[in-house]
Amino acid sequence: MLNLKVVREHPEVVQAALEKRHTSAPLGELLQLDEERRRLLSEVESLRAQRNQVSQQLGRQKERPPELIAAMREVGERIKELDGRVAALDAGIERLLLYLPNIPEESVPVGADESENVVVRRWGTPRGFHFEPRAHWDLGEALGIVDFPRGAKIAGARSWVLKGDGARLNRALIAFMLDLHTRQHGYAEVATPYLVKPECMVGTGQFPKFVDEAYTVCSDELVLIPTAEVPVTNLYRDEILAPGVLPIYHVCHSACFRREAGAAGRDTRGLIRVHQFDKVELVKLVEPASSDDELERLVDDAEEVLRALELPHQVKLLCTGDLGFASARTYDPEVWMPGQGRYVEISSCSNFLDFQARRASIRYRPAAGARPEFVHTLNGSGLAVGRTLAAVLEYYQQPDGSVVVPPVLRPYLSGQEVIRPPAS
Repeated sequence: MLNLKVVREHPEVVQAALEKRHTSAPLGELLQLDEERRRLLSEVESLRAQRNQVSQQLGRQKERPPELIAAMREVGERIKELDGRVAALDAGIERLLLYLPNIPEESVPVGADESENVVVRRWGTPRGFHFEPRAHWDLGEALGIVDFPRGAKIAGARSWVLKGDGARLNRALIAFMLDLHTRQHGYAEVATPYLVKPECMVGTGQFPKFVDEAYTVCSDELVLIPTAEVPVTNLYRDEILAPGVLPIYHVCHSACFRREAGAAGRDTRGLIRVHQFDKVELVKLVEPASSDDELERLVDDAEEVLRALELPHQVKLLCTGDLGFASARTYDPEVWMPGQGRYVEISSCSNFLDFQARRASIRYRPAAGARPEFVHTLNGSGLAVGRTLAAVLEYYQQPDGSVVVPPVLRPYLSGQEVIRPPAS
């Protein structure tokens, strides 16, 4: 969340950020509650000073005038009443702060929506095809490795089943990504629960604003994670990290669950936008001074997966209108999908500054005895596994319907070089 002091002293900055994001938030109501709270606190402070002064006076007297004692009793009741009103205002202010999005960094381009995102670089030249490339959903079904009808039969729309070489390729991608990030990029692997408490979703910014997009187990008051960002970041919830602990780099493979409530009509076929998918997530907790550089390295770590797979891609810097609620700056690596003739988002790498750390109360001591400060948090997909599988199928397809296995994945598939259609 935003620092209340910043909101109070620079409301024009927050309002400008809302306008750049093309969104609204209860800023005016928040400022009114804050003003009322400060007025009541001033009254409480004055009454307490008055009570202390009278108490000292009574302590020096042998006789205590009944009317003075009665007056002080009334002062005490008034203080109690005001304390209750202040507590209610505190809760209201906290609630409203949770609906204020992060302030975009100055480097973020101003724009209304995804059409105004900026391509900052491209890698690789998309291969030419002397035949019409097919989309991955057609390839997968023809190869007998993806079964969408049976997925829909057991779990409804936007569901799938991977079979045979499809399941093996999915597993190979996960293992490859984890090995790359742990062995070459310095991340420590963690495996976390897929169910979290609602306060964890508040900590990373999904709740309360996006509560309708989550799958909730109401009877147990738990939530299925939309990304491993949620449990991994919240590992350090309500903690003060000791000097020298930062930076912390974690990588985590998990299943992810999303209603895709706002995606009606978008990518309804294939593995691009589904309710359950695998993802390898990269999470960083760092000191504030280094977070900008850490974001650039995070994006490069995600891109390295694509470079190793030899998949052409581009990186976009998101504009203010497409920026996530909690993010201050975000890059989206997008992979080339020849079967669809377009680049498709395959990762999203963000710097949240201290926005999540304030919500989850994650702090650190810069030095022994120093006052605790909020960490900066970052995360990004390294990568979305289903989308990577789809990209491999489309990019490495052959005229006969087979798919060449990228060389870097062959050790994970017992040396298999080609995925072929089943014999007729």
